[in-house]
Amino acid sequence: MPKHHSNVAVIDDDPSMQRAIECLLDASGFGVEVFDSAETFVGREPFENIFCLIVDVNLGGMSGFDLSRFLAARGYRFPTIFITAVDDNAFAKEAFDAGCVAFLRKPFPSSHLLDAIRQAIVQNG
Repeated sequence: MPKHHSNVAVIDDDPSMQRAIECLLDASGFGVEVFDSAETFVGREPFENIFCLIVDVNLGGMSGFDLSRFLAARGYRFPTIFITAVDDNAFAKEAFDAGCVAFLRKPFPSSHLLDAIRQAIVQNG
């Protein structure tokens, strides 16, 4: 698969998860930008060349859901994949209420993440 002109932004405060997702996406032909916090991602604005977000729900500081609300309030509508290690149905409900593409509980099969990114590509048309 050829490299995309746009990138997937991975926002997770776990360095091992960052590396794993970055390696998977790079090997699958996706451009990747990694951020260790929601605040770091927000500081990257403008968000040109970002087509999809993979966001951990539980981040130190601004949570993944807070980031989603922050971006929506400013008119940004990224297809978002929420990930979490917490087995909480309330998180899943909140994620889908926020309009996410997918909600994945860690550890998740790499194929599920890649399928969700492909769905985000279709949503972006």
